[in-house]
This record gives sequence, structure tokens and C-alpha cells, in this order.
Amino acid sequence: MHPNKAFDWTDVQEMMGFVNAISFAHIFTASDAGLFVVHAPVLVKDGRVRFHVSKRNRIAHHVAGRNLLISVSGREAYQSANWYVSEDQVPTWHYEAVEIEGLARTLSPDELVELLDGLGDVHERRVSPARPWTRDKMTPGKFEAMTRAIVGFEVNPTAIRGTRKFNQHKSGADLEATIEGQRNAGRGDIVAAIHELKAGNE
Repeated sequence: MHPNKAFDWTDVQEMMGFVNAISFAHIFTASDAGLFVVHAPVLVKDGRVRFHVSKRNRIAHHVAGRNLLISVSGREAYQSANWYVSEDQVPTWHYEAVEIEGLARTLSPDELVELLDGLGDVHERRVSPARPWTRDKMTPGKFEAMTRAIVGFEVNPTAIRGTRKFNQHKSGADLEATIEGQRNAGRGDIVAAIHELKAGNE
């Protein structure tokens, strides 16, 4: 996470909500066999993070019983130094991210199905609320056969760290210039992030 305390994100409930909203993570671990990363959808349940991978994925046998680092990124964008009012500024990058550390355990078959149903429910509500996909639409036995090819894991967080870096440490004039520059660059999402932080600090 960024070392400047001005960018610290410390509200655990907000951070876990962010992880659930983004729902996609880079998950890292290490063993005597080397370093491993997998990119996977995640679901937060009771404060814990669940995900699944293919049993053929090279990380699959290096997860259970090991500490993992889960990284989730959100909005990000380049900031030109030309946009500032003040002199002697440099370009930078806006971003928001959460890191979670914790020990992984393997999900039971029933928990794996619960994870898959949960992911489907969350995302079908977002993209197809009127006609959500469910596994009931699959040929009998096909879902069960496919789940045998994957393995699920759960991480109980021992550390959660967050950064929201959107020029909130800048002067009022430079922050307004940041908003104008990002708006002109078509980055309404970054403008929204700046306003969210401003509202939270008022």
C-alpha cells in the first residue's frame, strides 16, 4: 500500500464491500516450488474471502494451509502535471486497492457449490436481473461433473490494508484542477471518486 498516510483506507467494512463489489482478485502465494498467482472471481461471506480455481491450475496444490495475499484493484487513471495550478508538480497515478492476507483452507464440496451459487446470484442480478442464469438450466449431471474439475478455498483475513489515492492531499485549487483535467479526459469515474472522498471528509 502507498506509504503516504493521507491515502490510508482503514474502514474494514468499506474495504470488504469494495472487494465484494469488484469481485475479481489477483491471489498470490509461495512454496518451495516457487511463486504463484491466480486471477479469480471472489465472494465475501461472513468476513471471509472465497474463490475457486481449476485443479489443473499450477497454483491449485500450493494454496491450502498457506498464507495468501489477495489484491483487488478498482478505479485508476493517469494524472498529468499540466492540469495543476501550482508549479513544479509531477505526473502521478490515481488508484484504489485493497490487500488481504490470511491462511487458506479448502472448501468442502457443499461449500464449493454454495460459492458457485453465490457468485452466480450476485453477478446475474447485475447483468440479467429479469432472466438470471442458474445451474438448473444445465443438463442433469453436467454441473456436478464440472465442479469435480475445480477446487474452492476460503481465506480468513489476518490483515486488511487499503489505499485510495485521488489527490485528496492537494490544495483546493489543485484538487479542482484535478477534477477538471480528469473530466476533460473523460474520466467521470475518477471525478466521482474524488467527490466521494471529499464528502466522506466533510
